[in-house]
Amino acid sequence: MIQAIGLTSTPRKELPPAVDDVSFEARPGRVTALLGAPGAGKTTTLRLMLELQRGRGITYFRGRPLHRIAHPSREAGVLLSEVPGHPARTIRGQLGMVCAAVGVPIRRVDEVIEVVGLVSLCDERLGTLSRGMDRRLGLACALLSDPHALVLDDPAGGLSVAEGRWLHEILRAHAAHGGTVLFSTDDPKEAARTADRVITLEGGRLVADQEAADFARTRLRPRVAVRSPHAARLGALLAKEARAAQRSVEVVREDGNRLSVYGSTCADIGETAFRHGILVHQLADETGDMGPRATLPAEGLASATVVASALLTSASATSTLTDDALTDDAPTQDALTDDASTQDAPATDEPATAVAATGAHTPDEPGPTAESRIRAAASPGARDLPQLPPPIAVRQAPSPLRPLRYELRRATGVGTGYLTSITVLVSSALLSVLLARIGHTPQPRLLAAWPRDCPLPPAALGAGLLGALAFGEEFRHPALAADRGTVPRRLGLLAAKLLVASVTALALAVLTVGCDLEMLYLVYGRDLAGVPADWLSLSASWIGLTVGCAWAGVLAAGIFRSTTAGLAAVLAVPVVVVPLVQKTLTGPSVRKAAGFSERLRELLLMQWPFGGARYIAAGARLVAQPVGSALMLSLTALLCAYLLTTLRSRVR
Repeated sequence: MIQAIGLTSTPRKELPPAVDDVSFEARPGRVTALLGAPGAGKTTTLRLMLELQRGRGITYFRGRPLHRIAHPSREAGVLLSEVPGHPARTIRGQLGMVCAAVGVPIRRVDEVIEVVGLVSLCDERLGTLSRGMDRRLGLACALLSDPHALVLDDPAGGLSVAEGRWLHEILRAHAAHGGTVLFSTDDPKEAARTADRVITLEGGRLVADQEAADFARTRLRPRVAVRSPHAARLGALLAKEARAAQRSVEVVREDGNRLSVYGSTCADIGETAFRHGILVHQLADETGDMGPRATLPAEGLASATVVASALLTSASATSTLTDDALTDDAPTQDALTDDASTQDAPATDEPATAVAATGAHTPDEPGPTAESRIRAAASPGARDLPQLPPPIAVRQAPSPLRPLRYELRRATGVGTGYLTSITVLVSSALLSVLLARIGHTPQPRLLAAWPRDCPLPPAALGAGLLGALAFGEEFRHPALAADRGTVPRRLGLLAAKLLVASVTALALAVLTVGCDLEMLYLVYGRDLAGVPADWLSLSASWIGLTVGCAWAGVLAAGIFRSTTAGLAAVLAVPVVVVPLVQKTLTGPSVRKAAGFSERLRELLLMQWPFGGARYIAAGARLVAQPVGSALMLSLTALLCAYLLTTLRSRVR
């Protein structure tokens, strides 16, 4: 069950709130429609329920708000807009990412694809999907974790009749298995046809909460659509004949030359037009929408609450108040009847409509919630000291439950990484051949394809770009934070991205050196294809450079929320930081750090196994170099900034 209590959005400046004190229930095993015209507050209500927007109120999903549920995606499946996936990713790849994010096995993808009818399109790219297929994919993402409740914002919007019918059949099947379904729509006919209960919003306020049958009876009425160049004359004649025959007929003048006639038939209207020689262009039966005011006027909400409170005190007072309310409403109804020459509905239907609009339960569905709400409204001093609903804080987007699997599927699901790696290998091989042709380049730089005038070799730039894409794509296509605007920057996700970026950079560094060696051997022979004597320290420096650039790209893109910023941070290391470090190291120094490894061994009071002192000394020399020092300083600063932003978001 979903229980929304006192949902109120935060007003902006002097504007009224988009949603004002909306309370309703969506019961399990039933389909509930949230109806309202565009701008009525449907999407804002859903976002307040899901804690995606600041405001006031509280929403219980089977007795608990979402921020107190360990895995909210397993409680409520959400579809608020289009699927925010990378356009080059396939349907199966997108669902595989979501599986890792919500912590369900990968076999669930095939089950959901079969349910939503995407078996033949599972290898299609997201950028090529039509509106209907995108809605199917969004529904598949919502069903992936097998949630109890489904919350969907205008799921059938823009779909064909057949696709809309199929979608509502899926929702009906989910409700038949005991689930709760809540969807918004602006079509009253769709709500009456597909839902069990209809909640009507107008101007951000609750207007009516009715069963679908009561909603159709009070709001959807059969009518006759008439088009005539003499619409005014025909309308007056129909009203005159209805008064003479004492029949309840309502004639409503629409835009242009169109009339909507309630309480009559095509035959009667056609005969009237024929007798008076009036030309008619259209005469057709329709189902008319009387508008939200037909269910219950907003002004009548308070009076209905008074009537309901009187029901709890005494039956005689109830009868008196009901009669008074009907008597007070009678002049208004008569005036409307005189203006429109009809009477909308029998007066006996008014009390039932009023009670339904307050959200009270019907006699066969008693509920303590409605009774307590009515007593609270009728208690002395309740109007003077209103109790504000609790504030709604925006719920942070959850980190993927299986971050390493998520990151692997994210990195391998799009061809950007493969294309970048191929470009790096080809450009590095060509650049190494060109440097060997020019000469005056040491062999280590030939193997790395690193000219002296370039800040970084192609492999380091490619590793930095792949690292920046790891977080940059999250902000550009926020699969983890749909409709939130923020991407979770948790330590588990960061560790997974750093690990995958390290492996990718290591593979790219090894492949680059191998390709350069092979190309130099093919073009110039064995003279330039030899292995340097100090290959171990050079390999450590090379791997440290590529992995460090990848880490810098990941951290900078996570901090600045942009792939471009991540790549700029990688380039800033040799362009800005290295000259500063060189200037510091080349300055006058009083003391040297000679004998660092021996003093470290003495400090630990143990002998390094397998010649560990030699490796530590090599690592210290690597860090002492200008590039190594600059990279270490940059990584330290970026990591501290990342942790600071993460802690600040948690404090907020």
